[in-house]
Amino acid sequence: MLVRLEDPSLLLKIIEVISELVTEVRLKVNEFGMSITAIDPANVAMVKFRLPKSSFSQFESENETLGINLDSLKKILRRCGGGTPLTIEKKENNVEILIQDRIKRNFSLNLIEIESQEKEMPTLDFSSKVELSSQDFVSSIEDCSVVSDACSFIIDNEKFIIESKGLNSARSEFSKDEVSITAENCKSKYSLEYLQKFMKGAKVCDKTILNFANDHPLKIDLKTEQMELNFLLAPRVETDD
Repeated sequence: MLVRLEDPSLLLKIIEVISELVTEVRLKVNEFGMSITAIDPANVAMVKFRLPKSSFSQFESENETLGINLDSLKKILRRCGGGTPLTIEKKENNVEILIQDRIKRNFSLNLIEIESQEKEMPTLDFSSKVELSSQDFVSSIEDCSVVSDACSFIIDNEKFIIESKGLNSARSEFSKDEVSITAENCKSKYSLEYLQKFMKGAKVCDKTILNFANDHPLKIDLKTEQMELNFLLAPRVETDD
């Protein structure tokens, strides 16, 4: 296996996001590209990441599954400057990472054994789909985190509302003039701790797509020409405030 990225900055940003949820992953490299699917230890959130083959300037691989410690990989990727080509090659029980800057720098990352438990993002039915500016979504989540540890996603008469209530409250309301809404009236509550972790991912693309339903998991889709990132978050089912 040998792959090359001309600018690994996007890969670093995504690895930083995923490492907020899990510390070790099975990284798959096959004819379609590079991908990671993982569930956090609390079984509350799931993440799926795909970097298609077209994102690489060089791609030579059969089906490979690499056990990777994300903290170790993250530290190496941070040594790579913006726009600096990066080559990743598997050699026996290691991954050799070559940073081709003014000088050639080589890192060797030891592969680890991770329990072989195949995970795929489940297919769920959602009653509501909202597409909005990632910047607006990030701002609304940050507003809610000031006042509580959870927020509600609400569809009410063709309006999308992100609301958080504690001793204090915060509320962002969007009409169809600001966002794309295909939805039924519903309400579901989610942990802000997890949503804040997802925010770094939302910052890498202009649009965020939210799929949810009444007291139902939330699916967040982020997609650019270079990558696809999906999150699934279990609802927080509680007595109404």
